[in-house]
Amino acid sequence: MKTALSLTALVLLFAVPASADQPLGQRGTVLDHFVGEWVMTGTIAGQKTTHDVTAEWILEQHYLRFHELARETDPATGKPAYEAIVILGWDEPTASLACLWLDTTGGGGLTNGIIGRADPGGDTLAWIFTGGEDGGGVIHNTWTYDRAANAWSWTIDIERGGQRSNFAQVTLRRR
Repeated sequence: MKTALSLTALVLLFAVPASADQPLGQRGTVLDHFVGEWVMTGTIAGQKTTHDVTAEWILEQHYLRFHELARETDPATGKPAYEAIVILGWDEPTASLACLWLDTTGGGGLTNGIIGRADPGGDTLAWIFTGGEDGGGVIHNTWTYDRAANAWSWTIDIERGGQRSNFAQVTLRRR
């Protein structure tokens, strides 16, 4: 009798689908390949740039956090020209990835209501950020992982009034 109950409990345990509490770091997404230290090079807003990016799982792998820091400095302050802290997590109701991007371009990241979303499948994450403080525009931030090169490419396009223009084209390689 004990064996039958144990077997039933074991079957039920494995029959239950992944819960909302399953950490993002255990879902087997392409983000597993993003953990580590990177050098990002390319063009942002028409300017050549180099940034350092460090990504790590945090809070029992429920979130992936990365820190991005420009090597270029602001001539007036001597501080990095750009810095961001980005938190990626799982949004169970939409079965998608969610992204909170906090950076030095404004300071409204916690209050502007903009959370980027991307479908979790494959080696490409096509993030969509809609809205903004001025109520317009869509940011398309597409990340593609190249398994052979163990590198990422990001393309950032900004869409306003139905017109889409390239804002950034960068590559991340392991440091």
